[in-house]
Amino acid sequence: MKKKFQVVIIGGGLGGLTTALHLSKSNIECLIIEKSAYPSHKVCGEYVSNEVLPYLQYLGVDPILANAKNISKYLISTKKGKTVHGKLDLGGFGISRYCLDNLMFKQLQEAGGILYQDQVVAVQFNNDEFQIKTANRTEFVAQFVVGAFGKRSNLDKYLDRDFIQKKSHWLAIKAHYQANFDDSLVALHNFDGGYCGLSKVENDMVNVCYLVTYNSFKKEKDVEAFQKNVMTTNPHLKKFFQDAIPDFDQPLSISQVSFEKKEPIEKHLLMVGDTAGLIHPLCGNGMAMAIHAAKICSEALIQFFSGDLPSRNEVEKVYKNDWKLNFSKRLKTGRLLSKVFLNNRLSNIMMNSSQVFPELVPQIINKTHGDILTLESP
Repeated sequence: MKKKFQVVIIGGGLGGLTTALHLSKSNIECLIIEKSAYPSHKVCGEYVSNEVLPYLQYLGVDPILANAKNISKYLISTKKGKTVHGKLDLGGFGISRYCLDNLMFKQLQEAGGILYQDQVVAVQFNNDEFQIKTANRTEFVAQFVVGAFGKRSNLDKYLDRDFIQKKSHWLAIKAHYQANFDDSLVALHNFDGGYCGLSKVENDMVNVCYLVTYNSFKKEKDVEAFQKNVMTTNPHLKKFFQDAIPDFDQPLSISQVSFEKKEPIEKHLLMVGDTAGLIHPLCGNGMAMAIHAAKICSEALIQFFSGDLPSRNEVEKVYKNDWKLNFSKRLKTGRLLSKVFLNNRLSNIMMNSSQVFPELVPQIINKTHGDILTLESP
């Protein structure tokens, strides 16, 4: 007999774990299906806005107790090294995905959550319920399915999502380094064809995560050559890499990173995190958005199972409206900022303007961030 759950969550990253933790507070029976074991590193900027900190603590996960770095300042540089810097109004914290995902996974275990390690290969919706099949030929049934399977997945092809049909020209690369770097700073340095974020995480390593176009990257034979010959044309990155000592044997990378518009609901699956929409890393807020989206999704599901929302259609309507209200403008701003920073003339105009009008950058940052999340009793 196929095991039946109220909710099956595909993917055990930030969005999936957050959803499971929140639903467990309302005793909703859910299952996470995740192909990887915990803990593991992931390609991610690893800066999180403080907007989600009280909510994480409400879920029983406290990054501060895990020695996350308190980040209160920003620095941005152009390709030639011109800088603008200041204080972050809300601030954030630096913590690795290796650490944060594992904290959330352990909390889920304590809460009695169920995780099945496997890869989903098919999801079908018939007769008002889902049938989920995995690579190991296990099958599950669920009333609702939450898609939290990341930036790009074979499931996107299976679901015939629009964005997956379009070729992406972006590559993302991440590694940790031992280096002398300000604990309270998040830095964004531009170079030819991309931009690189730097910030400290809980173990005093500096997370280096950058996004680059294939046209820029393919001019060099590998990551090491690219960092040496292209990224270090920015004097700030040159100084960093001269003294930094790699902690990873090899950097992590993801190809075909797409910033095309996605839909928060596909074939009745409720999408959260990067599965619903990916913000450009230069905005530094993708992790917080994944957590926030999971909160919105969880609250809609809780309303259904408590009888406050009468139907699947109402759940989907509420979630889609709330998701777009909270994230559509952020994603649009992220796409616009990316175009600005990748254009020499426009980025110089922006940097010059921000020096004349120092309030400009904080205003832009605020457009890609939200307010402190309000908490509700389960």
